[in-house]
Order: sequence, then C-alpha cells, then structure tokens
Amino acid sequence: MIKKILRWIILGGMLFFLAKAFKNNWEGIADISIDAAGWAIIAIATGVTLLAHTWAGWVWIWIFKNLKQPIPSSAQFIYVYLKTNVAKYLPGNVGHYYGRIMAAKNAKISTGVATLSVLLEPLLMAAAALIIVLLGSLFVKTNTSLTLQIAQILGLAVVLCVLHPRFLNPLIRLLYHLKAKKSNTVKTSAVNLSMQSYPLKPLLGELGFLGLRGIGFILTLYALSPLNLNQIPLLLGVFSFAWLLGLIVPGAPGGLGVFEATAIALLRNHFPEAVVISATGIYRLVSVLSETAGATLAWLDERLLHSNQNR
Repeated sequence: MIKKILRWIILGGMLFFLAKAFKNNWEGIADISIDAAGWAIIAIATGVTLLAHTWAGWVWIWIFKNLKQPIPSSAQFIYVYLKTNVAKYLPGNVGHYYGRIMAAKNAKISTGVATLSVLLEPLLMAAAALIIVLLGSLFVKTNTSLTLQIAQILGLAVVLCVLHPRFLNPLIRLLYHLKAKKSNTVKTSAVNLSMQSYPLKPLLGELGFLGLRGIGFILTLYALSPLNLNQIPLLLGVFSFAWLLGLIVPGAPGGLGVFEATAIALLRNHFPEAVVISATGIYRLVSVLSETAGATLAWLDERLLHSNQNR
C-alpha cells in the first residue's frame, strides 16, 4: 500500500510540475512554429530512435552470448524485442520483460538464462547512462573544482567496477526479487542467477543505444532551436540523466512524466523554457511512434517471412 501511495505521489508531483511549466509558458509554446526543414529533422530523429531500439535488440542477443547461450535465430529475437517494447507502458512496467522471458523459453533457453538476460539489460543501460552523464560533465565548461573532477572520475571507475560479476551478481539477485513481487513468471528457487565474465561488449552496446537515443533528442531540439556543438555534451548528459531517472523511478511506465520533468528542470536555464517543453513533448511522441513502428514492422516482416516459408 505504501509503495502504491508513493507511486501516485511521484506521478502527481511530476504531472503538477509539467502542468505548471506549461501554464507559465503556454504563450511561448503557441508561438513556436516548425518549418519543412524542422519536420524533416524530426522525421530523421524518429528514424534514429527506431534504429536505437533495433540496436538494443542486437545488444540483447550479445547479452545471451556473454552468458554462453547460443541463439537459434538473431532475427527472431530482434522481432521479439521490438514487439514487446511497447508493453513497457503498461501498468507495472514489467510486461516487456515477461514477454521476452516467455519468448526465450519458447526458443529452448533456460528460465534462469532468460530471466538473467532481462535483468542484465536495465542494469547495463543504467550503467551506460551514468557513464555518459559522468563523461559529459567532464566536458561541460563549468567552474568545477579539481576535487569535483576527481570525484567524477572516481565515480566513473566505481560504475565500471560494479559491473564485475563479484559485485553485479548480488545486484541481479536483488533486482530479481524486487521484480518477482510484481510478476509471478518464475519461482525464485528455480532460477540460478549468476554471470561469469565481465559484460564489456553488451555495455559498449548499451552506450551505443543511449548515444542514438540522445542523438534523437538533440535532433528534436534542433528542429525547434539552433544549437552549438559545445552544447552537445550538456544535452547528452542531461538526456541520459533524465532517461535514467525515468528508468528507475517507480510508477512511471516508460519513464512517462519523469523524463520530461527532469529534462525541463535541467535545461530551462540553458534554453528558452518554452522550447524545452515543446522539445520534450515532441520527443515523447517521437519515442512512442518509433516504438510502435518498430513493433509493427517486426510483426509485418515476421508474417511475410512465414508466408514465404509456407509457399
């Protein structure tokens, strides 16, 4: 009961912040117009975001390979990833994990490995987001002290060390127990959750995923306002931090509301607030459209493949 109340409080607070920001800037938002070039850039941002989700499907396959698990069909697993992606907006925020575990089990992959793969993915994504935030902060031109810069470098080292199996395996088991309370997909006693090697390749893959998502966000903002190259580290860092909070904050399926509120709060002092509000709103539409397009294209391609095989 307390967790449900906390979720509603967080969601209510985010919605109140967004509503207040919109109310205070609605005139500026109404004055924003997007020309043909701007719409073309938004279309490119949608394509880049779709590419990011497809790339994340490849990284999921890399996670299986890191776990020494052969994959019968790479295309099939990418289809599954894209088709289940939209389920993250369902209440509970575990529908996409459940679908991927079931698909992996149907492909003769053990329950333990299937469960471990979907637990590793958000952990690696979170680590990748933290790495981008810490690296971005080192390149942003601010009057930071040497002590803070050293702390940022140490923080980066800590993130990389935590991904070692000695530290990561307990985190995986903790995350499993937390998610098991939301979904009764497998019994805890039936699952052996552990990994043997450092997930370097999947981590690099998730860095690529966050980089592509960040580029999509930057392009969306660029469609509304001119940008300078020296603003790119700031935007990538802010995007990654906002995306990370959307991933870990409870009660926000797909980071809905949390991502937008965080991005607005962090960028309002660097860009016109009306532009930031508009960009975050449009980017949410870009994200949903790309995820829906990915699921639809995967379903159509799968149907076409089955149709050709039955001829």
